[in-house]
Amino acid sequence: MSSQAPTGQGLLDLIRTHYQTDELIPLHAPCFDETEKNLVGDCIDSTFVSSVGAYVTEFEQKIADYTGAKHAIAVVNGTMGLYLALKTLGVQANDLVITQSLTFIATANAIRMIEANPIFIDVDENNLSLSADDLKAFLTTQTYSENGQTFHTQTQRRVAACVPMHTLGFCADMPEIIALCKQYNINIVEDAAESLGSFIAGQHSGTFGDFGVFSFNGNKILTTGGGGMLITNDDALAKQAKHLSTTAKVPHAWLFEHDEIGYNLRMPNLNAALGVAQLQKLNGFLIEKRLLAKQYLFETQKSPGVVSIPSPENQQPNYWLNAVLFETQTERDSFLKLACEQSIQARPLWTPMHQLAIYEDEIRTAMPITEFLAERLVNIPSGIRCPAGEKND
Repeated sequence: MSSQAPTGQGLLDLIRTHYQTDELIPLHAPCFDETEKNLVGDCIDSTFVSSVGAYVTEFEQKIADYTGAKHAIAVVNGTMGLYLALKTLGVQANDLVITQSLTFIATANAIRMIEANPIFIDVDENNLSLSADDLKAFLTTQTYSENGQTFHTQTQRRVAACVPMHTLGFCADMPEIIALCKQYNINIVEDAAESLGSFIAGQHSGTFGDFGVFSFNGNKILTTGGGGMLITNDDALAKQAKHLSTTAKVPHAWLFEHDEIGYNLRMPNLNAALGVAQLQKLNGFLIEKRLLAKQYLFETQKSPGVVSIPSPENQQPNYWLNAVLFETQTERDSFLKLACEQSIQARPLWTPMHQLAIYEDEIRTAMPITEFLAERLVNIPSGIRCPAGEKND
């Protein structure tokens, strides 16, 4: 009888050793200490805990400085950030918006919230994000241009925007996607929810398109509890997005005047205080996550049946969630079961959007890479080890 260890057991042993605990190891938990407590306490003491306060302004400026964007607009969450970006760019009901099927559902939901419809494109196996080659093929064969706009040939509906999602902190090929969309006069919103701290040839994700949108949910590399951020280099777009996010209120000392339909989407000052504290630690978080990714890569190189997803050329990912790929779906499921039995959290990728009943009738291209990855890829623990005295919640 063979005594060979199950596929992936070496990874699980490494995870247990790395996190140095016999308890449940979460996929990605936040790390807090007195820094967060002090700033949140200061915010409470100020009584400015809603959408007006110094920490919102400070957090916006520091995110803009870190990413190299001219403007940052803090919002309640990433989903509403995507919606606001699309709205600001003039996407309308019955328009079409190109995105990928391999994504968290918020990407597609934001498109439907604006009463547009997604067009699902396959992803690139090298970066797990929207395939520039498939985008080019779609635009070349299934669209036409008229009066400076692009239309879907079969339905004659306007293709108003493209939303590539930077999957797990790996980035889409933005230089190529930008060139294509510019050629076809299509606006770009980067769904950078997972890619704070990720760079393409030294340029931060989210700064290539008209807008980039980050998420600061509790499981992200930097958290504000709940929240998101739009970034842009366009002065007019930034002004309009902020205006819409503050119920389109016209500035006045006491009158409540609103000049268009707007939304109550600003991030509360209380959340921003948490974000300012977390941002002080971001570089340290990135260093630890990249070192862990190297450990995983080394382990998988000597483990048959499982491989790590390497960094794409010219990219520096944040490795928000490390990913490993199994040879078959059966082996993936066996590993997920094994991890669960050993109190180590692991998860498959999302069910592709085109395989969900609510999105199965949307326009799409062939999805061989999306379906291959969805059947075989697993995310493994990638959180920060909190030093003694700090806390993973």
